Amino acid sequence: MGLKKRNAVNAEFNMSSLTDIIFLLLIFFMLTSTLVSPNALNLKLPGSNSKTVAPSTISVSVVADGSYFVNRDAVNKSSLESAVRAELAKEAEPQKATLVINAELGTPIEHVVAIMDVARVLKVGAILATEPTSK
Repeated sequence: MGLKKRNAVNAEFNMSSLTDIIFLLLIFFMLTSTLVSPNALNLKLPGSNSKTVAPSTISVSVVADGSYFVNRDAVNKSSLESAVRAELAKEAEPQKATLVINAELGTPIEHVVAIMDVARVLKVGAILATEPTSK
C-alpha cells in the first residue's frame, strides 16, 4: 500500500509583513525626531527641599548684572578661565575638584552657561547651588 503523507513542512518565510512593520517604525521615528528641538533651552532652575551638601572646592558666583566672583575675588568674564585654573592649581587633587555655581536669582542663563563652559574646558565637575525652599 503506497500511502503518501501530505503534511510536508514548508520552510519559507514571508518577509512582507516584517518590511511593513520596519517601514512604519521608520516613518514614526522620522516624524517624532522633527518634533524634538535639541537647540532649545527650556530650563527651570532647580529649587531644593533636601539638606544634601556637596563638597565645594571652588566657588564661582555670578550676579544678575554679569559680575563674576571666584572664591569671593572679583574677575571679569575674559579672565574667568584663568582664575579658575589658578584655583585648581592650589588644590591637592585637581581631578576631584568641584566647581560650585552660585547664580543670583534673575541672572541670565548665558552667564551660567559661560561658567559651565569653563568647567567643561578644564574637565571639572560643576554643580548648581540652590537655596532651600520652605515647605
